[in-house]
Amino acid sequence: MRRSFSNSAMAAVLAAALLSSCSSAPDTSSWKRAGDRIMTEWGENLDPSDVGGEYPRPQLFRPGHDNWRSLNGLWNYAVTEKDAPEPSSYDGQILVPFALESALSGVGKRLTPEDALWYETTFSVPRSWKKKRVRLNFEAVDYSAEVFVNGSRVGSHTGGYTHFSFDVTPYLKGKGEQTLVVKVLDATDDNTQPRGKQVSNPGGIWYTSVSGIWQTVWLEPVAEASIQSYVPVAEIGRSSLTFDVDVAGAKSGDTVEVKVREGAVGFNPENSVSGGLLAMSSSPVGKKLVVTLNGPDVKLWSPDNPYLYSVEILLKRGNKTLDRVEGYAAMREVGILTDADGHKRISLNGESLFQLGPLDQGWWPDGLYTAPTDEALRLDVEKTKDLGYNMIRKHIKVEPQRWYYYCDAEGILVWQDMPSITDSRFNKWATRDYTSGTDWDAPRKERDTYYKEWGEIIDQLKFHPSIVVWVPFNEAWAQFETEKAVAFTKEKDPTRLVNPSSGGNFVEGLGDILDNHHYPNPAMYLWNPDLVNVLGEYGGIGLPLEGHLWQADRNWGYVQYKNGEEVLAEYEKFADELIGLIKDGCAAAVYTQTTDVEIEVNGLMTYDRKVVKMDQSKLRDVNRRIISAQK
Repeated sequence: MRRSFSNSAMAAVLAAALLSSCSSAPDTSSWKRAGDRIMTEWGENLDPSDVGGEYPRPQLFRPGHDNWRSLNGLWNYAVTEKDAPEPSSYDGQILVPFALESALSGVGKRLTPEDALWYETTFSVPRSWKKKRVRLNFEAVDYSAEVFVNGSRVGSHTGGYTHFSFDVTPYLKGKGEQTLVVKVLDATDDNTQPRGKQVSNPGGIWYTSVSGIWQTVWLEPVAEASIQSYVPVAEIGRSSLTFDVDVAGAKSGDTVEVKVREGAVGFNPENSVSGGLLAMSSSPVGKKLVVTLNGPDVKLWSPDNPYLYSVEILLKRGNKTLDRVEGYAAMREVGILTDADGHKRISLNGESLFQLGPLDQGWWPDGLYTAPTDEALRLDVEKTKDLGYNMIRKHIKVEPQRWYYYCDAEGILVWQDMPSITDSRFNKWATRDYTSGTDWDAPRKERDTYYKEWGEIIDQLKFHPSIVVWVPFNEAWAQFETEKAVAFTKEKDPTRLVNPSSGGNFVEGLGDILDNHHYPNPAMYLWNPDLVNVLGEYGGIGLPLEGHLWQADRNWGYVQYKNGEEVLAEYEKFADELIGLIKDGCAAAVYTQTTDVEIEVNGLMTYDRKVVKMDQSKLRDVNRRIISAQK
C-alpha cells in the first residue's frame, strides 16, 4: 500500500502561518524566471512567496506549530571579486533556495572561480523562542560559505552536499530585525573540490554549474541541552533496534529515553502520527540504547512493504524533559547470500532480492540541483516505484533529506554515490581487467577534502533505511588510494554494502561488489565468484521529443529512436539479455536513466517531467519480469 503524503500539506500550512505571524509578506512582484529554457509545470507555476515551506528534516522533528521558521524567499544578492569586502549595495534579488545559475533563482548567471557571491536578508525571532537557543541551519550551500549575523562572523563551512548549522543566539539583537549575510565561493571544476557533474562549460554528460544556496535555509529554537541526531540499526534476529543518539549540552546524569510505536497509514513524522507503544528503553547520555520490540509480529521494511515505526526520543534531567523529538525507524538488514549455483546475491532481511533501478542524476531544467517544489521532488521517487523499479542509484549527487524520506516511505532502495572531485583525466581507466587501471596521485589537500566530505555525507545519510549501498568512486573519476577509501567507508558504516569502483579500475576482491558498465546493451566483462556481480550502468536508449528539449540540436543518447514504441521494443530486448545475465549471477542492474538531462535525451522521462517515453503499464510489467527472474 502506498503511504499517503497528504499530511505534508498541513505542515506547509503551519509553516505559512508561522511566517505570516513573524513578518509581513515580502514583495515578490519584481521576480521573474531567468532565461528561455524549458520548464517543469511546477517551475511554470511557482509562487516566489511560497518556496520550500516543508519541514526539511523529517527524521527528527520537534512537535509544535512554532518549532521552526523557513528563511527561503527573495534575498538581496551581489557578485564581486572573491577578495572584495561585503558590497555597500546589491545587484538585485535572488530566490533562495535556487542556485545562482538556475532559471528559478531569477538571476541565471554563472559564478566564476574569481568571484564571490553575496547574499543578504533579514529575519525576526518569535517571542516564544525567548528562552531557547536559536540555530541557523543551511541544508546545502555550494561550495564554501562564510556566515555573518548583524555584522559579526558566526562561522564557515566547506562542502556543497552536506547540511551545517550555527548557534546564532549570541549575535542576535534584543529585538527587531536581524541581518543575515552569506559569502559564497565556488571554484566548480578546478579539480580541488567535490562537484559531481558540474562544469564551467557544459556539454555531453557534464552539466551546468551550480553555485550558492541550493537547499532550504531555516531557523529553529532548541534547548541548552538538545538532541542533535540519531541512527537506528535493526537486528532482526533479536527483534531489536539499537539507537545511537547524539546529544549536545548534556550534563552528567542526564538520560536519553527512546519509545518505539506502531506506525500508521499515512505515517508522517512531521505531524506526530503514531500508534500504540511497543517498547521503550533509557540509558545515560553517550551510551547506545537497545529497544526490543514486543510481540511476535515484527514488521520488516522492504520495497513491497516499507513499514516505518514511529519513534519518540526524550532527553531528561531527573524527571524533567529537556528536549523531545519525533521521527521513525525501520526493521531491515542488508547482506550477501550465496544461491544454489554458488552466485553471490544481495540480501534484504535474509532473503535475496534482485535490485533494478534507474541511474538518477537529480537535475531539473528550471532549478538545476534544486527541485522546483517538494511535490516535484517526490514525483521522481513515486514514478520510479510506479514503473516497477525497486532501486535508485543516486548518481554523483546528494539530495535533500526529504528525498531520502520519500525513498524510505515509498520503499525504494538507494545506492548512494560520492560526488567526484574531477573526471578521469588523472587516471587510466580500465574496465576489463584488474591491472591496467591507475589511481590518481591526488594532492594531500584533495585527499583530505574527499575524506572530510564523504565522511560527512555518510554520517548525515546513514539514518535512512532506504540506503543499502555506498559507492565511493565511479568510472575512475578522481579515484585514488582505493583500498583506503573503501576501508574508510566500511569503518564509517559497517551495516551496508560497499561498491568500491563502479564501472572500472577494480581492485580484485576489494569490497562487496564488482560493478560492470556496458552501453547500450547489458553485458558483463568481469565476474568474481567471491563478490556480488552487478551491472551498474547500461541502456541509455535515446528519444528526443520536440518541445521538451534543453536545446534544439546536438542532443544525444547512447542509441536514439524515433518513438516510444521503438524505445520499448529495445528496452524489452535488453531485458531478455539482462535475464540471461541474472541466471549467470548478475545480482543488480542500473538503467540509464530517470530523465533527460540538458542535452542527454536517454531518460525514461523528458527533462521537464511532462512525458514518460514508454507505455508505463508495459514498462512496469517488463521490470517486474526482470526482478522475478532471480530465484
